Amino acid sequence: MAMFVHLTSAANAPRIRRSGIRAASYGQGDVRGVYCFPVLPSYTLTHQWLRELARFGSRGGLVAVHIRLDDAQHVLVGSYSDRARDAQATVTAAEAVRRISALEDPRGWEVFVPRAIQPREVHRIRAAPQVVGWRYQPDAHGTRPCTCFGCRVRGGYGARRLRERLPHPLDGPPPPARVLLARIAATGEPGDPAVLRESLHWFGMRRRGPLAQLTRLCIHPDPEVREELVWAVARWSTPGVTELLDNLADDPHPDVREAVEAVRDSQ
Repeated sequence: MAMFVHLTSAANAPRIRRSGIRAASYGQGDVRGVYCFPVLPSYTLTHQWLRELARFGSRGGLVAVHIRLDDAQHVLVGSYSDRARDAQATVTAAEAVRRISALEDPRGWEVFVPRAIQPREVHRIRAAPQVVGWRYQPDAHGTRPCTCFGCRVRGGYGARRLRERLPHPLDGPPPPARVLLARIAATGEPGDPAVLRESLHWFGMRRRGPLAQLTRLCIHPDPEVREELVWAVARWSTPGVTELLDNLADDPHPDVREAVEAVRDSQ
């Protein structure tokens, strides 16, 4: 049996003890599964992803979930950068451990189990220190950080000063709300998905927004529009956001439901 560690929010621990780790689809196209890393002799390498995952927020910090997989279980293994090129290899769990253990520098590598983890496969859940690992990417210390909206962490230590010192050309500011609403209205019904997604992207940079005018998009026929709506309103302080997310939590498309779960896990 191969031993791996999965890092997740401490708020998920009771659910994991009860029903295991649910499968997600982040970063692997239509394949749903669970990210993890082999338990290596080096404690630091085993938990190397902790600081990077902590940047995106967690309730109660992160915990380490140790899971045991059958040696013959097929998994994807490779570096994080291999995802975009579909270059991660399909091997057995035992082979994934062997490959990563043999690397001179396994930082940035990962294992993806293409299914959910059953409760009987959860070996133990324990607290993990919150200061282990790298941030952004291995060896990022000393390199110029990216301040685009996708890379920055809102409210992070020194984030405002960093954006002022290193402004990003695509960082905004977003168009006024009235301009974005006019673009959405001009697309008609149900609306051009590309235009709607772009407008919702800009709305996501705001702290508040015209929720009443966007609520109709929760029944748009394109699931990518509904998913973008989740990310757009996720951090709004506008009244009614909770109710909108409650409705989208029952969406028929799994990607929309997972987006709602991810938003709530990070709050």
